[in-house]
Amino acid sequence: MKTKNKIISVDAMMDERFGKVGTPEREAFRREAYNYCVGKFISEARKREKVSQQELAVRVGTDRHYISQVENGDVEPGAGMFLRMLGALGLRFDISQPLSM
Repeated sequence: MKTKNKIISVDAMMDERFGKVGTPEREAFRREAYNYCVGKFISEARKREKVSQQELAVRVGTDRHYISQVENGDVEPGAGMFLRMLGALGLRFDISQPLSM
């Protein structure tokens, strides 16, 4: 994993800590990391807009506890809920296809 220059392979470190790609352990880590990032993104956007968890919950049709769970990375919102949260916070999700060369 290390060379004499103390350069660490991220792939080797991830394999050692969380198992090889495709293993249940690695998938569980990927899901946890994804949920954490989504939660932080929603939390920061909500705070930037000066919206409480309760107000966001009302805007998207859920309860404050669910918003808290999403922001803490405990729950992965479905695509529809994620898009409603973005819209309620004045954000936009765009999908674009790269131009052909």
